[in-house]
Amino acid sequence: MKARTTAVYQPRGKAGEYCRLAVNLYSGCGHQCEYCYAPACTFKSWSEFSKPSPRTGIVEKIEKDAGVLESQHETGPVLLCFTCDPYQPIDNLHELSRKAILALHAHKLKVMILTKGGERAERDFDLLTGDDWFGVTLTTLDKGASFRWEPGAASPDARIQSLRIAHHKGIKTWVSLEPVLYPDVALEIIRQTHSFVDRFKVGTLNYHSHSKNIDWHRFAGDVNQLLASLDCDYYLKEDLRKWLEVGKPGDRLQRARS
Repeated sequence: MKARTTAVYQPRGKAGEYCRLAVNLYSGCGHQCEYCYAPACTFKSWSEFSKPSPRTGIVEKIEKDAGVLESQHETGPVLLCFTCDPYQPIDNLHELSRKAILALHAHKLKVMILTKGGERAERDFDLLTGDDWFGVTLTTLDKGASFRWEPGAASPDARIQSLRIAHHKGIKTWVSLEPVLYPDVALEIIRQTHSFVDRFKVGTLNYHSHSKNIDWHRFAGDVNQLLASLDCDYYLKEDLRKWLEVGKPGDRLQRARS
């Protein structure tokens, strides 16, 4: 971006591997995912972060930023969102996601959605086109496990159903397999969804002790092989890709436990 924008920004580090432009609509998130990194990076306590609110003047800021980006011949996509979920329950009241999509589209900017909102996201499918991306985060296929890790999010079945609907409508679909909580389950998610998912992006589990229980070298090899064998479009994030260069399976797991 050449000119300064106030809401749309360029993510750095791990986030930057997912999308070049992004905007966060809410401060905090009601999904209360146990593994969430956002409270720390937004300098909020867990209890404060779990009580979301709309960002002040966010729609007006997006409208202004979108005009700036259009003048620079920028087309996006712009990701909704990194430090919150665009379709968390509070969006039922404020509908900031819909307003943001309309503002971005009005200035010829494409949109990339990332959500665990399930059916809540489907209300805006009428706005998305074949140039946009609709994506969900999938960590498990088990409703009980999902409730333990992500108590406020939609069930895995609901998220997968929203992918099917988006695909049927001609919207490009993607799945974020990050964080990976159970490697075998992540592989099964790919097997069950690849026929209606246009792209997979896979990372690790960061900032959580459960990560030490996972053989990342083995998983990196397994997921790379599976995605290639199914002829999927996919991206392995750097934090996972580096494990492909490690020695025999189990080496790094043993070191992590020592």
